Amino acid sequence: MPAILETAASTGQLIVAAIIGFATIVTLITAFKLHPFLSLTIGSFIVGAIAKMSLSEMLAAYSNGVGSTVASVGALIALGAIIGKLLADSGGADEIVDTLVRKAPPAALPWAMALIGAVIGLPMFFEIGLVLLVPVILLVTRRSKLPLMRVAIPALAGLSTMHAFVPPHPGPLAAIGLLQADLGTTLGFGVLIAIPTVVVAGPLFSRLAARWVPVDAPDLFLNADEDGRSGTAPGHPKFSVTLMTVLLPVILMMSKALADIFAVKGTTIRNIWDFLGEPMFALLLTTLLAIVTLGKTSGMDRDAISDSVGASLPPIAGILLIVAAGGGFKQILVDTGIAKLLANGITQSSISPLLMAWLVAVVVRLATGSATVATVTAAGILEPVAASLPPTHVALLVLAIGCGSVFFSHVNDAGFWLIKEYFGISVGENIKTWSLMESVLSVCGLILVLSVSVTV
Repeated sequence: MPAILETAASTGQLIVAAIIGFATIVTLITAFKLHPFLSLTIGSFIVGAIAKMSLSEMLAAYSNGVGSTVASVGALIALGAIIGKLLADSGGADEIVDTLVRKAPPAALPWAMALIGAVIGLPMFFEIGLVLLVPVILLVTRRSKLPLMRVAIPALAGLSTMHAFVPPHPGPLAAIGLLQADLGTTLGFGVLIAIPTVVVAGPLFSRLAARWVPVDAPDLFLNADEDGRSGTAPGHPKFSVTLMTVLLPVILMMSKALADIFAVKGTTIRNIWDFLGEPMFALLLTTLLAIVTLGKTSGMDRDAISDSVGASLPPIAGILLIVAAGGGFKQILVDTGIAKLLANGITQSSISPLLMAWLVAVVVRLATGSATVATVTAAGILEPVAASLPPTHVALLVLAIGCGSVFFSHVNDAGFWLIKEYFGISVGENIKTWSLMESVLSVCGLILVLSVSVTV
């Protein structure tokens, strides 16, 4: 079908279809406030119609794209949500925070907060991690007497970097599935690039942010946080156990990647790590472990654990639908020949595919305010390009898209308003701190991706 469809419409019609399709999606999301799932779906059919696909062809392409995307990442996103919810409900997240803050002297608190944001952000969606971190940020700011931005920016940098670069977050998982990237390789490069990115956008940039916006913590969550709490709360899982649970899927998947590199194919050790490091099994094993190490050890009974698991799934329904619709949109682009046309234009230009991937994600991010929409849209456009790249560069392509997907959060991003209201600052102050931090994170990550690409 793709070969026939590519001759059904001229090159000019395909270009017009792509432009009108992208413009429709952006307009529906930004001007009409239509949910990205509906916007992507409508945009998909508009592209197909202009590119002279029949109704049956459009439906088949869209359905195939949705189905393959959900099949590849849907269960992984759900398992990640369950782990994150158990971490929050069991008090495990509080235990990580309390332990790290207690051991850090005031001068090291920005670095400790960056680590907290990264650890909390590893298994959690951004919005969940943000809600969890805000009371901690305000409490630490009051106790340490540091400016709010010296504490907040590092924590937010750690959280946002994990959201953009590291599976099992929806964006990276979707891009990995769409581009057929190796998860272990992407995870390894993602962690490698995330560490210096967090340092630059977090503790280092927070010095400037604190000067530009010298504010203290607002009187929010005052009663809950100023209770003199110290030590380990009864029923909380131990710090070491919590940390082991959170890091287990990362360890398993990275071990698989190392085994694929250094172990001979077909050997027992290679087969064992290929099984243990398979994303589905790694996250399923971690979920089952979390039920015991986070749920039961914190005193949660069967009903409480069941309620926690059940409550973790409804909030991700919208994310799953967006990712699925992004897969449908991608398949429309592929089956009409638009993706191949765009890919040829990128490969024949002098612009690096990695830089182009970042630019496409930046444009969609600025227009829609959604990192997830930016990721799945850019991944769909770059899919034919990925097919011509070596595996290591496909992994870097995923990370370049992730970098672009978080560039300059502004007024069309829900996270922008959450942070503004929580911290009690003005729109201008939020732009000078949170928005610029996201931009520093994005550009720093891109520079590191490009640097790695010339060495591998």
